[in-house]
Amino acid sequence: MAAPAAAGSGEGPRSPLLDDLMPWSVRPLRTGRPWVTAPDPASLRARWERLVRASGAEREQLFGPTRARTPRTAVAALPGQSTATGPFAREPGPCPDPVRILHGPFDEQWLLPDHRLIDMARPELWRVADGHQLFVVEHGRVPQDAGPALSVTALLPDGHSPAGRPGRIRPLFRRPGGAEPNLAPGLLGLLRARHGDAVTAESVLAWILAAARQSPAGCVVPLPADTARWSAGVELGRELVRIQLRGARGGERPRLPGGRRPYVRAAVPPAPAELSYDSEEQALCLGTGRIAPVPAGAWEFRVGGVRMLELWFGRRSAVSGPAGTEGLAALRPRVWPQEWTSELLELITQLALLAELRPRQEELARGPEIGVRELRSAGVLPVAPGARRPASVLDHREEGPDGQFALL
Repeated sequence: MAAPAAAGSGEGPRSPLLDDLMPWSVRPLRTGRPWVTAPDPASLRARWERLVRASGAEREQLFGPTRARTPRTAVAALPGQSTATGPFAREPGPCPDPVRILHGPFDEQWLLPDHRLIDMARPELWRVADGHQLFVVEHGRVPQDAGPALSVTALLPDGHSPAGRPGRIRPLFRRPGGAEPNLAPGLLGLLRARHGDAVTAESVLAWILAAARQSPAGCVVPLPADTARWSAGVELGRELVRIQLRGARGGERPRLPGGRRPYVRAAVPPAPAELSYDSEEQALCLGTGRIAPVPAGAWEFRVGGVRMLELWFGRRSAVSGPAGTEGLAALRPRVWPQEWTSELLELITQLALLAELRPRQEELARGPEIGVRELRSAGVLPVAPGARRPASVLDHREEGPDGQFALL
């Protein structure tokens, strides 16, 4: 199926770019050192304690200094986090409570939320991360990739891309408390005039998630001119959101119908080293462990050309970590935790459900559109430069380097 014409293609009607519909975006986080993230929080606490016990040249080596961060760097605290702001070498402080993040698409991991340990933490994202926020994450484009262009999460995403050029992170709201949608000014009014007053920021997000697709010009989002297609796309998008949020915000956790739910048929061994798929039995094999049934759609689900189940397993396989892992990152569980098996069952369910919805997503590309020309005539495009910058959201002081305070 051919993708809709992108902005600048010379074909009409041209679909607008996501970059214009959700104009404020943030680059992916850059930790600078792999040991600050892990699939389990206990490993992060063990790494912190190991670093604190070290001194001198050993601590320097374990820390992994970069141009942005060394043990002698003083930085501002991350918004919403109570950690020390003086140099780590002088005052490490207590281990911060690890926070749940989305490490790339569909992989929930943990992060040490200490700004002294993270090269580029993107504080503007932390300021608007609350119980109302949702984050849209673009996936790096890979030629001939048939996977989804976007994912959505209620967790803070790091924006990591499995392959290709990393995309951007786009919060749904520019301010805490679900205030000021991150949508092109005038877009909501235009869509309400066309499709009714029930159009909200959340329904626009649902449509974007369902209809967005990659193109050489960037991620494009065809906007439907007919209300029936809009309603069908919003309904589909809300189902995609529900599946990807995994029960966050009081929603229902994704489940496959009875008889299709994956179960552990043979216990996962203490240190599974290989992952394979038995297509005839629809079974996922982790060494001698066996999970079934696993639909082929879940096994083949890819982002950026990379199988999500293989990527997820590779980040957790072998007690000493992936080949080449050293330093603090080598501190990992000695045996496969039961929690990982539960998370894997949930991931299989999530990917299977998303794979079943892909054909419906492709159908949304067909039909009359609200193109770039109409958006320009309505004054929605071009987007004002201010809409692409973060809003000034602070009504309180944030602790700066070495305990100084600043009001932004």
